[in-house]
Amino acid sequence: MSIEKEALKRVKIVSSVGPAIASEEMIEKAMKAGVNVFRLNFSHGAHEDHKKSYDIIRTVAKKLSMPVGILADLQGPKLRVGKFKDSKVILVEGETFILDQKDELGDKNRVTLPHPQIFAAIKEDDILLIDDGKIRLQVEKFDPEYIETKVINGGEVSNFKGVNFPSGILQLSALTTKDAKDLDFALNMGVDIIALSFVQLPSDIENLKNIVKGKAKVIAKIEKPSAIEYIEDIITVADGIMVARGDLGVEIPTEKVPVVQKQIIRECRKQSKPVIVATQMLDSMTFAPIPTRAEASDVANAVYDGADAVMLSGETTVGKYPIETIKTMVNIINQVESDPLYWNYLDASYDYIVTNYIKNHPTTGRAITSAAKQIADTLNSKVVVAFSTYGTTVNRISHQKLKARILSVTDNPALYNQMNLSWGVTPLLVDSITSFSEIIDVSTAWLKKNKWVEVGDRIVVVAGIPVAIGGITNSIRVVEID
Repeated sequence: MSIEKEALKRVKIVSSVGPAIASEEMIEKAMKAGVNVFRLNFSHGAHEDHKKSYDIIRTVAKKLSMPVGILADLQGPKLRVGKFKDSKVILVEGETFILDQKDELGDKNRVTLPHPQIFAAIKEDDILLIDDGKIRLQVEKFDPEYIETKVINGGEVSNFKGVNFPSGILQLSALTTKDAKDLDFALNMGVDIIALSFVQLPSDIENLKNIVKGKAKVIAKIEKPSAIEYIEDIITVADGIMVARGDLGVEIPTEKVPVVQKQIIRECRKQSKPVIVATQMLDSMTFAPIPTRAEASDVANAVYDGADAVMLSGETTVGKYPIETIKTMVNIINQVESDPLYWNYLDASYDYIVTNYIKNHPTTGRAITSAAKQIADTLNSKVVVAFSTYGTTVNRISHQKLKARILSVTDNPALYNQMNLSWGVTPLLVDSITSFSEIIDVSTAWLKKNKWVEVGDRIVVVAGIPVAIGGITNSIRVVEID
């Protein structure tokens, strides 16, 4: 596998696929520029479009001999108002507006809200948001089929605009009928990761994992206040987290989003789960060849926080400068990763995790991977090698944020692509491994071939013995390169 300088960045890039990078030529350029995971957004596009993109990505990855993850992002339950007689109305601040379940076209006084779950959960003084929070309605009266509200912030509302209900937990499955069909299609294609939208409770993820049955990793998108309330438990059951700041920024006050982002990243690192920061990271580059200074700072802050990955959405689906945007994101990541303060922050936060979590939750695996960091730092090792079957070992090492490179050896083809989401990890797929000595042989041969090490360098190798059994991390060895 050829590793370019851009690909050696620690923080990974997730790029959404759309018309701007749909061709084989553009996918190849995107991978060479630094994309590690491609996102197929099932809120848009037909199944045949996603299958075409999937096939192109796999073809290019094989051509380049590079790992690449493919993430299927399920739409989730979208709450929307009904239709209006004249397609749209203007709501005026201070006036009354009614939401009901009548099967009739709306007007300036009322509109259909075809979601009985909202009527069942609503309370007096609750706030309902329409059109990404541009319209704010305060509940004054309600019954099982009728909600009378006062318009707090008015404006135009048109057909099928989205509705947000920040204060309630709705008795609504996170997996809709459409999602179930999309999920079946995505799994049959062979995607590596499934992202579930509008997660409210840990049970949403547990239910999805029961359906997926290990065919893909499951990511919880954090967009609801209830998800923040149960965040520790959601992270525990999920395989990773996406901080989806678009809807999250509608559901909670905007000023709280950066704080919540940092809290989630810290908790993910504590539990050794990959975390993606998403939405509007370089949004102005959808139409401009350079980002704003604020956007550059936003990406940099996510990197400083310890995020595993940062995501591009419209910038690479419909943007005029998709490859330039990817390269800009790579440059920001590299700039932060060359800052000594970055490593000071990561070390200080890891010390906090050790003191406040790992020492209170001792396991052999945590002890071994913590020792690997200490040994690698003491010996100034260039590389830590981790053999992993399911990803637990390598994710624990990844979230220590080592200065040493992390080579993750696996004989699991699915994990080979999935690991491309984890901070600092370069995956290496090998044929079946039966012993620790084989791990050492194949990894040192690869490291010397790719000039990651020189004769006399010492590397740290972590694995479970016997290697045929996953979920065990019990062995560590220092190997001198000869």
